[in-house]
Amino acid sequence: MAALAGTVALAALLPATGSAARAAELSCDLAIGLLFFLYGARLSARETLNGLRHLRLHGLVLACTFVLFPLLGLATAVLTPFPLTAQLQTGVLFLCLVPSTVQSSVALTGAARGNVPAAICAGTYSSLAGLVLTPLLAAWLLGSHTALSADGLLRIGGQLLAPFLAGQLLRPRIGRSLTRHKRLLTPVDRGSILLVVYTAFSAAMAQGIWSLATPAALLGLLAVLLALLAAALAFAHLGSRLLGLDRASGIAAVLCGSQKSLANGLPMATVLFGPQAGLLVLPLMAYHQLQLVAGTLLAGRWSRAPDEAGPDRAVPGLPPEADPAAPGPPATPADQRARVSHPGVRQAPG
Repeated sequence: MAALAGTVALAALLPATGSAARAAELSCDLAIGLLFFLYGARLSARETLNGLRHLRLHGLVLACTFVLFPLLGLATAVLTPFPLTAQLQTGVLFLCLVPSTVQSSVALTGAARGNVPAAICAGTYSSLAGLVLTPLLAAWLLGSHTALSADGLLRIGGQLLAPFLAGQLLRPRIGRSLTRHKRLLTPVDRGSILLVVYTAFSAAMAQGIWSLATPAALLGLLAVLLALLAAALAFAHLGSRLLGLDRASGIAAVLCGSQKSLANGLPMATVLFGPQAGLLVLPLMAYHQLQLVAGTLLAGRWSRAPDEAGPDRAVPGLPPEADPAAPGPPATPADQRARVSHPGVRQAPG
């Protein structure tokens, strides 16, 4: 959060202009290609296929990400009583088209004692689907706001899909090395995202676009984003109950279905919107901070909740004599003498 805020402030104070702007754009393109190459090299096809058994969970996450969110985004354009500018409204709709995240949802699912393997697969499937669905939905719903055309599709293929597929092909040779040096590659991931943010907001400063983000519009944006997050959390929670998911899988569904990927969304916005991406990615960046705060609070609450059938709780539907956690009948004098003579051995009644 601090790094993102600092990068935006740096772009506001020292934006890249002239030859520096062209160099920043070229570096940004290279960073995006490297980012998606690493995504492909880290993705295990075997683990992805093994995760298909959680079909109800994955279907719920995909429905939240690519059905519920786009519908909510369209609804905000009609029902929002707040004074959003046209750029911010377009940014909100683009936010609703971005796939779910992997890193933060998996970390929060683990902290909440949820189904971590299912969360990994759910985030992965959403990211893979987003490589195709996000540009197509943006072209359909955003229309003239995007630069998506035949050339735009080729650019997306060359800048996003091609590096990803190259990483997949080279994974047998470099996958283990990347896993061993995972911590060393973290600055590469985050540095690439920060470079995209700096380039986008430098272009926005050069166009004077920040004058359109009035305080009233920013407050309206915050209210809209909070409403989106609350609706997504409620839908995912209700859906997990209706589908009969267990507690651990339900946690994974709620956290994956309500989150949006900054790492995937920012590069896509740069490709789709070009120099106009500056203010359009502000809703995505703000939503990213809100989802981390809400996810952390929920994970802390769920981690402190007792298990559904933990050692201190009776198993629903079982009679007391069949429940190993239920207290048994009072011990007889003979039982007590046996426990003294054989400490640590629990004597069966009778």
